[in-house]
Amino acid sequence: MPVLPSWLTEPLWGQFAALLPERSTYAPTHPLGCHRPRISDRIVFDKMLQLLRFGCSYQAIADTTCSATTIRNRRDEWIRLGVFAKLKQIALESYDRIVGLVLDQIAVDGSITKAPGGGEVAGRSPVDRGKQGLKRSGMTDGYGIPLGRVLTGANRHDSPLLAPTLDRLDDLGPLPDDITVHLDAGYDSDKTRTLLDERGLHGRIAHKGEKAPIQASQRWHVERTHAWQNAFHRLARCYERRATVINAFFDLADTIITVRSLIRRAWTTHRWEDRPRRRP
Repeated sequence: MPVLPSWLTEPLWGQFAALLPERSTYAPTHPLGCHRPRISDRIVFDKMLQLLRFGCSYQAIADTTCSATTIRNRRDEWIRLGVFAKLKQIALESYDRIVGLVLDQIAVDGSITKAPGGGEVAGRSPVDRGKQGLKRSGMTDGYGIPLGRVLTGANRHDSPLLAPTLDRLDDLGPLPDDITVHLDAGYDSDKTRTLLDERGLHGRIAHKGEKAPIQASQRWHVERTHAWQNAFHRLARCYERRATVINAFFDLADTIITVRSLIRRAWTTHRWEDRPRRRP
């Protein structure tokens, strides 16, 4: 069984391939032009999807078609070209054009996952007996489409991460005049309210010590998005040590989430050639 259904992987690969520069099968600098050919980008892209979904090691996913070294080298090449970030931005723009991002309602929250290998953005986890952990401060729109994130160690509090997380709104272009930011009780402080006022944002913050059912706010959208992201095992248990690589996998996961939501929501209103026969 494929790691993702074809109605999702094919549009992902089509746009991803359009962002890649042209490469000859054989290196033009070789004097004879008869050395080992370059591994197809499609093969490596499928390997990246498998790594993201299953969370296994590079050696475990390597086979006769592609080695672990090739996967790492091609991954780093694509990161230097900014392909993963561009792919995510295109997915967001497409979703906004066809369905529409709900930017007047924003939800922000943190999520702690395991990082057994440590690394640049790992720290002692307060919920895992001091083991190495990774925290992401994620931001979503009113439906749950991931808009951006900040990565840091698990020992960091959510509140100081709010400002750099909200800075990701600057990449989205024109914004509504009135934006409400939904936050949990971890952000209940005068400092947070001052920060929101300085940015012209309205805050709906749960109060400490008061029971707040999840239905009382639209905060559950970001919680659901964290669950969607944790379904990709490479993010739920991260062995990568470099922040650029972790962000690349997050960008790929966010693109999958966005395109999947786009296809599901557009299925009843749009028609296209490769449209799934049933609503995904």
